[in-house]
Amino acid sequence: MNEKKMQKKGEGFLSGRIWVLISFLLALLLLQLLSVLPSTSIVFSSPVQIVESFISRAQDGTIWTNIGMSMFRAICGFLLGFVIAIPVAFLMSWYKVFRNLVEPWIQFVRNIPPLAYIPLVIAGVGVGESAKVVVIFVATFLVNVITIYQGIRDVDVTLIKAARVLGANDRAIFIKVIIPASVPFLLVGMRLGLSTALTTLIAAEMTGASSGLGMMITAAGEYYDMSTVVMGIIIIGIIGLIFEQIVKFLERKLTSWQETQTT
Repeated sequence: MNEKKMQKKGEGFLSGRIWVLISFLLALLLLQLLSVLPSTSIVFSSPVQIVESFISRAQDGTIWTNIGMSMFRAICGFLLGFVIAIPVAFLMSWYKVFRNLVEPWIQFVRNIPPLAYIPLVIAGVGVGESAKVVVIFVATFLVNVITIYQGIRDVDVTLIKAARVLGANDRAIFIKVIIPASVPFLLVGMRLGLSTALTTLIAAEMTGASSGLGMMITAAGEYYDMSTVVMGIIIIGIIGLIFEQIVKFLERKLTSWQETQTT
């Protein structure tokens, strides 16, 4: 029985890898096709041109500098937003007075595009790295606080009632019930926050930066260097996939006690 299960797992793993490879090859073929069609060749470069652009920028070191600066800005802004959003979300869900005072403003501000704050941020902290980190912080904080708050509010009330019946006080319920039950929502907030950090980062860098992937894409676009533009977009997508895999790894480690359904 165990051997059959292991064999099925191996077949499923291999099948998944094969599908990923097929999908990758189809994407390369599509990109090659778009690069030779008259109507799209001005926008899309061939895979060979994209690789050559990457090698050229890797040899002079500029691509690593741009990736490093973008990662630094995205991670700093995300961590600030995520860490601050956690206590705010818990306070909103646990204390009605705090929720009534804070929630209307968060719901109001979250409907405003973060890039609208760039002039205010520049006036407040200047045009250096702080401005970009602050813009990313605002965007990720709003996404995280709403996601985590809604998740905490959806915690099964039966669990809380059962804990009270067993004699648990508010502090014990918060530590033993609310926090463990909120871990999946924290991870959802982390996933959305990282995605928001990347999208906000690129837009923030396009408004003025001396380095970064957004700056590289903007500068290349001004010279119609489409191979560099597409290469930068692909790198951003790869970074997003890496962030996604990190969150999935944390999910497996932190929520293994939950029942999961696989297909």
